[in-house]
Amino acid sequence: MTRSAEAIRPRFPNDARMIDTGMLKRTPVPSVCSSTASTATAAAKAGQRQAPRSRQRRRRAQKRSSDAISSRLRGRRSREPGIRGVASVSMSAELWVANLGRIPYADGVAIQDSLRAARQADAVPDLLLLLEHDPVYTKGRRSEPADLPMGEDWYRGQGIEVAETSRGGRVTYHGPGQLVGYPIVRVTDVLEYVRKLERAVIRAFAEERVEAEIRPGLTGVWVGERKIGSIGVHVSRGVTMHGLAVNVDCDLQPFEWIVPCGIDGVRMTSLYLETRRTGAMPCFRKRIAWHLAEQLGLRQRIVSPERLLSAAEAAAADTPEAVPA
Repeated sequence: MTRSAEAIRPRFPNDARMIDTGMLKRTPVPSVCSSTASTATAAAKAGQRQAPRSRQRRRRAQKRSSDAISSRLRGRRSREPGIRGVASVSMSAELWVANLGRIPYADGVAIQDSLRAARQADAVPDLLLLLEHDPVYTKGRRSEPADLPMGEDWYRGQGIEVAETSRGGRVTYHGPGQLVGYPIVRVTDVLEYVRKLERAVIRAFAEERVEAEIRPGLTGVWVGERKIGSIGVHVSRGVTMHGLAVNVDCDLQPFEWIVPCGIDGVRMTSLYLETRRTGAMPCFRKRIAWHLAEQLGLRQRIVSPERLLSAAEAAAADTPEAVPA
């Protein structure tokens, strides 16, 4: 039932990895990271030389920040989606981007619920939350019992949570090393919005010299016959939540235990398997943010998680903050 990482290693000539730049000629794509493949490798090696204690302190600080945000937003999912009495603000040209680090799935849903209510009230601009999740299988609205063939208790015994979700699609896996993006944006055409998510992911991979593509009749992003990115969204009152998940450098074994996205026999891959480069997450996170902002026609603005929290709390209190200049 399971296959080793070597068994799913892509086999093709080295030159097959080179991107077809014809797909990018109409809209030149600037590099959003100063590093090329060689400098990215050098940066990864430099990161490996960094003192372990320094890295641990930074991770603990990031986790404390994420935990504080999660605890303050937890439990708001029962709030009415509309926020009455909040003054409208004009921020339609901006996409606020925040890195939330690694958080539990339930906390991610609570944060999205709160921020979507604020966006519906025009108390915040369009948003993009970038994060990683603790190991979890999420069940979309079309999920079937056969998608989790081992039974939910078995998966929990492996240390993987099983969670219901409001997004479309079926079962997928989230875990450390997978980049999750939750855009909370106003949309009028849901299908075109999904295509924009796919194009943003494809262009981000193109900068990594990975030729990704969409496949007819299927949602998500693929490298040949292998799936590398999943997309599932939910729209309420014209505002989205959920979004995309891209395998950067994550354990793919949990995908082997399910029927990913309801596609029997699908093989998964990751940026690491396609390039054999480690330490790609920080740069790839920037690429996704830049290309998604481009696809949405917005100007990205990096904000702290605390800034988002303050805006959401102000909206919930019917006293929206002034947007910073």
